[in-house]
Amino acid sequence: MSLKIARRGMIDPFIVMDVMREANQLSENTDIVHLEVGQPSTPAPADVVEAAKKLLDKDRLGYTDSLGLPQLRKRIAKHYGDFYGVSVPLERMVITTGSSGGFLLAFASAFDPGDRVALAIPGYPAYRNILTALGIEPVIIETTAKERFQPTVELLESVGNIDGLIIASPSNPTGSMIDSERLKGLVDWCDENYVRMISDEIYHGISFVAPPVTVAKFSTSAIIINSFSKYFSMTGWRLGWMVTPPELIRSIECLAQNLFISPPTLSQHAAITSFDCINELERNVKSYRINREILLEELPKLGFTKIAPVDGAFYIYVDVSNFTSDSTSFCQRMLKEANVAATPGIDFDPLNGKYFIRFSFAGTESDIREACKRLSIWSY
Repeated sequence: MSLKIARRGMIDPFIVMDVMREANQLSENTDIVHLEVGQPSTPAPADVVEAAKKLLDKDRLGYTDSLGLPQLRKRIAKHYGDFYGVSVPLERMVITTGSSGGFLLAFASAFDPGDRVALAIPGYPAYRNILTALGIEPVIIETTAKERFQPTVELLESVGNIDGLIIASPSNPTGSMIDSERLKGLVDWCDENYVRMISDEIYHGISFVAPPVTVAKFSTSAIIINSFSKYFSMTGWRLGWMVTPPELIRSIECLAQNLFISPPTLSQHAAITSFDCINELERNVKSYRINREILLEELPKLGFTKIAPVDGAFYIYVDVSNFTSDSTSFCQRMLKEANVAATPGIDFDPLNGKYFIRFSFAGTESDIREACKRLSIWSY
């Protein structure tokens, strides 16, 4: 008889991390172009790094408040006024250990085991997996290009009673965004049906068609998750934030105290400086825009003609059904034969992902051009 293993850990893997591990192993002997992971190739802003260096010399870096440094919470509140024209009080700001910590706190504070939370697929797989680990039922909303791979009120009407809805704009893996009118409609539907909305806004700042709209413009009952990992190029610093409904603040604080003690202290102090580095960050976005344009021009020449709307983020989600019905093996062959790493769509969509793959264009322009060159001579 073996010792018990808890069921909550028996969840699906985050496949992109498996792809990255295999690509890194191959990189020891082969030059691999990495288009699999949604991670900026740029470092943290120079002033952020300098602030961290200075702090290491003079501060013992103890715990902070569980809700985060007041100075950082205040600076983020100011950001909502500057960037969105929306007033959000400091008291509703919670600093988290990455957006991942934010999702855990959001789901644990808003939902009980057995609750039903809807989310669109294709979508970020960790939503489903964290909900499942917590005993919360993920309710899949199947979306297509017709809905621009985003949930609609009509689709929500078809899923039965739900307790929550997760949205993401720009989304991972498609990069599609929800416009202001449609977003307001989803918020209104949630309010009318007593559904708690969770809005993933971690790719805000990286948009190519129109500025992103925050749910904070329409709702004080929604939970908003954001991060320093994407636009602010601070992935490994493991820092994010939440805009929380007033009625959940104390619950979130108690959970944060017990689960995390506090977010990373060095990262919090340094992140205050990031809001003064907009020029540098916008140069990063300009490079993503160039990479996006290269792929949108070159991929159709290679036969990848069915592409999801690339409104924001740094991903291109491609229908490869004319080549394969097994995106996992397709990506494995691409990695081993063309030395280009991409992510199979099955990671983001358990129903139709076998027909899709995701390219990340968060890398350098030279990497993007080299990937296109390699794919042009690959026999797939």
